[in-house]
Amino acid sequence: MYDSGGLEILSDEECRRLITAVPLGRIVFTDRALPAIQPVNFLMSNGEVIIRTSSGSKLAAAARNAVVAFEVDEFDPAIQAGWSVVIVGHARIVSENGELSELRGLPLRTWAPSAQDHFIAITPELISGRRLPKAA
Repeated sequence: MYDSGGLEILSDEECRRLITAVPLGRIVFTDRALPAIQPVNFLMSNGEVIIRTSSGSKLAAAARNAVVAFEVDEFDPAIQAGWSVVIVGHARIVSENGELSELRGLPLRTWAPSAQDHFIAITPELISGRRLPKAA
């Protein structure tokens, strides 16, 4: 199926598969009543997007029990084709010890040099995706 702009509408299953194909995404959250976007590396675990950050970060404060958007994409300029997947859901700070132990064991390493001891989990409530087909 295609949208009115000619982009292929991706199924939920295809969106979930594509999410795991890239290591970098963007989280959209509210910072001082304004939209903010931050690139983050992430993993999928038990159906949730997992992000590791520092406890004092703006992201950690803003994402606490908030509705956020998370976007991943890929584009190949050589063939002018790509895709984008957007998740909307509630973010939560992981605080339960058993779950924290599990997440600390994941191969999720941050690029920032400061201590990254906080985990944010986003539970997908809406998932949508589009694919730009190869140029003719």
